[in-house]
Amino acid sequence: MNQKHALAGVRVLELGGLIAGPYATSLFAQFGADVIKVEAPGEGDPLRRWRKLHDGTSLWWYSISRNKRSIALDLKSEEGRRVVRALAARADIVVENFRPGALEGWGLGWEELSALNPGLIMVRISGYGQTGPYRDRPGFAAIAEAMGGLRYVTGDPGRAPVRTGVSLGDSLAALYGVIGALVALHHRNVNGGRGQVVDVALYEAVFAVMESLIPEFSLGGFIRERSGGSLPGIAPSNTYPCRDGSYVVIAGNSDGIYKRLMHATGRPDLADDPALAHNEGRVKQIDVIDGAIAAWTSQRSLDEVLDAMRRADVPAGKIYSAADIHGDAQYRSRGMIEPVTLPDGARLDIPGVVPTLSETPGATRWIGPRLGQHNDEVLEEMRHE
Repeated sequence: MNQKHALAGVRVLELGGLIAGPYATSLFAQFGADVIKVEAPGEGDPLRRWRKLHDGTSLWWYSISRNKRSIALDLKSEEGRRVVRALAARADIVVENFRPGALEGWGLGWEELSALNPGLIMVRISGYGQTGPYRDRPGFAAIAEAMGGLRYVTGDPGRAPVRTGVSLGDSLAALYGVIGALVALHHRNVNGGRGQVVDVALYEAVFAVMESLIPEFSLGGFIRERSGGSLPGIAPSNTYPCRDGSYVVIAGNSDGIYKRLMHATGRPDLADDPALAHNEGRVKQIDVIDGAIAAWTSQRSLDEVLDAMRRADVPAGKIYSAADIHGDAQYRSRGMIEPVTLPDGARLDIPGVVPTLSETPGATRWIGPRLGQHNDEVLEEMRHE
């Protein structure tokens, strides 16, 4: 196996903080890119102190900042801006997630940096994008999820919309930013193109995964509503109660799987009913079908339900907590729970690298660095290039 990292030789400069930009650069770093993270002196990225801390540092930080080099620079000072310009001049990609116009105010905008480095690719992640009437508004993932349509369809009918429990808008924007950067990198390196801007708006990243939301409204005026654990228009697929107080997700939403599911739950009448042979017929009688499945699951423990579904070859699963994930054999067998050692010797498990590549897999080479840990190293490299 070739152990060379897939993105070896790619240089990435990270400007900004919190989630979207840093998550994007973490993906580059996991596959071997040299990511230099610029942080403000003194406090650094606020993410260093978010959520659960160990010895004053966020446990999240060690994961999202793995394989990055940290330098502390004051972007409001001319010296700090001089160093950023020098780093951008030798970079392939700059990732920033400031509010539009902030970098321009410091003389570090696209026009300035691309003049120094015509091949530069600049990923700009913001709430509303670099253009449009909302560009100057502050935008976080929660607002993007609301504007992008996700919040409206999330939750139970007749109740207030709910959030997903993670900052999904940030993560989606980061993924689109990475996709855009790799597309631009291919265009530059293979097609002889120049550098370019990858403009990612948080709300657009959410909107882009909203499936048939707009086509259905455009032609028929249909507005998708909150539906709890079910999948509207695709039947049956829902969350069902078990006897022991737990819940199971069952997806019997193809014709063959549906028949196996209903036979497994003791309802051959529903399995063999010609009116229910295809999805469109099942959608019309989903209350009857869901009621039959729930009546069966509620008389059995979660393990009994899962065992029966496995024997019937029906997709089903329990709803995993962090404890379930941490102890699961499938996660463990694929290296998705990765042990690392903290500076004080404590052991910490972090998420493994996704996706899995057969020839050039990603890897954790080191965990999130101390603030400014690589100042001397980076500045010395600059002097010799």
